[in-house]
Amino acid sequence: MVQPPVLGMVGAGQLARMTHQAAISLGLSLRVLAASDGDSAALVAAEVEFGDHRSLPDLVGFAERCDVVTFDHEHVPPEHVRALVDKGCTVRPGPDALRYAQDKLAMRARLAELRLPQPAWRSVTSYDDVARFAAETGWPVVVKAVRGGYDGKGVWFLAAGDRLPPVECIVEERVRLRRELAVLVARRPSGEVRAWPVVETVQRSGICVETVAPATDAPADAVVLAETIAVELDVTGVLAVELFERDDGGLAVNELAMRPHNSGHWTIEGARTSQFEQHVRAVLDWPLGDAAPTATYAVTANLLGGADPNLAGRLSAALDADPALRVHVYGKEPRPGRKLGHVTALGDDLVTVRSRARAGAAVLTGEPQPTEEPQPTGEPQPTEEPA
Repeated sequence: MVQPPVLGMVGAGQLARMTHQAAISLGLSLRVLAASDGDSAALVAAEVEFGDHRSLPDLVGFAERCDVVTFDHEHVPPEHVRALVDKGCTVRPGPDALRYAQDKLAMRARLAELRLPQPAWRSVTSYDDVARFAAETGWPVVVKAVRGGYDGKGVWFLAAGDRLPPVECIVEERVRLRRELAVLVARRPSGEVRAWPVVETVQRSGICVETVAPATDAPADAVVLAETIAVELDVTGVLAVELFERDDGGLAVNELAMRPHNSGHWTIEGARTSQFEQHVRAVLDWPLGDAAPTATYAVTANLLGGADPNLAGRLSAALDADPALRVHVYGKEPRPGRKLGHVTALGDDLVTVRSRARAGAAVLTGEPQPTEEPQPTGEPQPTEEPA
């Protein structure tokens, strides 16, 4: 009997947990490399190995017991990813693509080569470099660490006279924007590409708190832009392209992630093939699934830890209040600001669907339901990373 391939995922956060759930329906059991037995995916996956994603011996030992290796975060040292490939391991996405999600300088330079829209930017090593850039674009400016930033970390807004952070940085214009968008696409090694509809993302304090799929009146070229990036960067698996929609309607690429992404959680119920199943299919080079929506609108609200950690005690009340609401809890230890789960509502009326998702999240977190829409500030938000 032919045995199914062994798919390994480095990292055991909620993205690995939901990828594991999707893999089960395809007859697979995702193998995960976890840091601890309390990691989200380690609580549910049958095949768990423990190790450090920064340790090459741990990575090699794990990869040698898998047919294909993929990632639920971008923090594996790039030299280790390349070493795995050099040892004959199948790694998807590979190091040549993954570097553009790990290194913002490399990403910006490559997008410039491709003449794709992005904020004005420059590599800087001193305050004088920043000041010269700001003389062209205006203060304040956005400074980003070249490597390692996520969820508000590694991003600074500098005014004239502020000190440059002591890390390798790039500087970007502060984009005046209408809203933030995201496009997810999946690509397999044979070249097949599938895209989901453009979504709007709502950010607070550097964290995505809500997604609306599809985004209303989305720019027609957003999906083409994301597909172009996937092909030109030779991405395998799911690619998330975070975008700014400028005040004038133009687009600018903000960030890239080469893995399932917070902006795609709605696809579990809201698309015929979820981002998690599609990622499994893509990295195994299996035919990709239909990415068409299953409802007119899907709104997802993230569950963030607050003052009252008793989310589990409120679960029954949330399910009773809206039986059609879909709730996903990640099994993580509650702490303020931490992503503990998400809820998704589907329907034909956007106002109603959005209200239901927010109400469900409010019940579960014990926090008041937001009554006002956040106003765009032009402040870029970093690629969502599981916390």
